Amino acid sequence: MKNSITMTDNRTDKSYDFDILNATRGPSVVDISTFYAKTGMFTYDNGFTSTASCKSEITFIDGEKGELRYRGIEIEELATKHTYLETCYLLLNSKLPNKTELKEFDLELRHRSLVHENLRHLFAAFPAGAHPMATLSAATAALSTFYYDHIEIANEDGYQEMARRIIAKIPTLAAFAFRHSIGAPFIHPDIDRSYTENFLYMIRAYPGGKMHRGVNGEHKIKEIEIKALDTIFTLHADHEQNASTTTVRGVASTGAHPYVAISSGISALWGRAHGGANESVIKQLEMIGSVDRVNEFIARAKDPNDDFRLMGFGHRVYKNFDPRAKILKGLQDQLKDELNLDSNLMEIAQKIEKIALNDEYFISRKLYPNIDFYSGVILTALQIPKSMFTPIFVIGRTVGWITQWIEFKKDKSMKIARPRQLYLGK
Repeated sequence: MKNSITMTDNRTDKSYDFDILNATRGPSVVDISTFYAKTGMFTYDNGFTSTASCKSEITFIDGEKGELRYRGIEIEELATKHTYLETCYLLLNSKLPNKTELKEFDLELRHRSLVHENLRHLFAAFPAGAHPMATLSAATAALSTFYYDHIEIANEDGYQEMARRIIAKIPTLAAFAFRHSIGAPFIHPDIDRSYTENFLYMIRAYPGGKMHRGVNGEHKIKEIEIKALDTIFTLHADHEQNASTTTVRGVASTGAHPYVAISSGISALWGRAHGGANESVIKQLEMIGSVDRVNEFIARAKDPNDDFRLMGFGHRVYKNFDPRAKILKGLQDQLKDELNLDSNLMEIAQKIEKIALNDEYFISRKLYPNIDFYSGVILTALQIPKSMFTPIFVIGRTVGWITQWIEFKKDKSMKIARPRQLYLGK
């Protein structure tokens, strides 16, 4: 007997059967693709909170347990035992690379990190001080003019080449976007540097390759800084069908160029309710200004008559401690010790964290610190400007977006995205 669910229209007593599709992990789903044909009605799901829009083998989240897996591997293992490039390879190939595969992958990304000179000149058209997210989105869309043939990709070799090209170039474009925003000359990629180190180099170096003083006034990039940023990239690599990923898949459904789809994801990520949240966390910590004022703002957050909301707490999916936040909490403590960090913002954040993790108001509402709470503090500790927080999110998430794009294109059953509506007009 086929698994199904029966729905009854109490107005007419008519009943309709719909198949149940079982998942390998997580909830099963009801296949309502024939709902309109059978009932003459649409379903209503504001924000798609109970709707599965696709079948996927990439990322799994259990929000109640606080679980996140890429291709079946727990995020804790990937973030602590593997590099971001290994994670990229895993997402693209459904397996972790061996030493030879990783070396070849690394070398290819290094050599693909350079961008066409005409694309570099595009930034001159943008106004001085433009936010890096705006110019990064535009420059990513412009990549489609240099690689227009990618719109016809139909084989695995083509998918891999396209994916590796965009993964390699996004850090370069992000660094260019930042340097344009502050009026600094561009620093080209150094293929002798690793993926994550190269990005830090491109945003920190002076022309000629000399480094400005980084954490603790040193002229070199420290291994702990590279490890910290690499971990952040890994934690952001994919996160199931969130707003920006859904946007990428929606644009993909129209047959648009893959780099245009990625550009649309960047634009969606910019929102403060999505990727821009970690920037908002730091702005709020700066507004609080002192450890002595923390209790005042905690009280405001608990006051139902006050519009103030504490940024960096709670999550749309996780109703337990965000596993990514747990990893970043440990990383933050490590950075504080190894880099001798003792900033005012970190002290404020740690007091807020201590109160929230022990206060019944936050515990009962499952308002745990999320990834944005810790990532903003860590990026600040690494002396990365707030304007670059979301572009760094973009760098980490690009592999997820392009993997989702590939999965969509390979699924012959997928259709153009076309939600319906409950019309209430005249």
